[in-house]
Amino acid sequence: MKFHYAFQKIVDLKGNEKTQAEWMLSSAIGRLQAEENRLQELNQKRDQMYAAQQEAAARCTPVSEIRSIQAYAQHLEECMERKRADIRTAHVNVTSKQQALNEKMLDEKVWLKARDKSREKFRHESLLREQNELDEIATVRFAIKAR
Repeated sequence: MKFHYAFQKIVDLKGNEKTQAEWMLSSAIGRLQAEENRLQELNQKRDQMYAAQQEAAARCTPVSEIRSIQAYAQHLEECMERKRADIRTAHVNVTSKQQALNEKMLDEKVWLKARDKSREKFRHESLLREQNELDEIATVRFAIKAR
């Protein structure tokens, strides 16, 4: 006789939910990394602008050009500040996805443990049934030989 768990569909559903939560977390981490990379790029551009501003000042460049470089560097600073806010939001998103995944993993673990207990109970009952059948066969043989 083969083991059949009555709630196998629920176990499968919980496994699928956990897999989906893993994908969601992976996606959130990817977005966070993209935001961090973009901040790094902005940081490099800003550093380049400050270096260009210093170089322009050393070359006796017109003040209007130096001011335009400075204005662009300031714009980059503002972009970086917005990007830092985006990164904080992405961190919150990653944290929430991690919590959701932990809940799904725990839920799946509960159902897997219930299935394992049910399988163990089935195995134990099967062994008892088999032992009872063997005992009955032995009793019948003994009774036949005793006649």
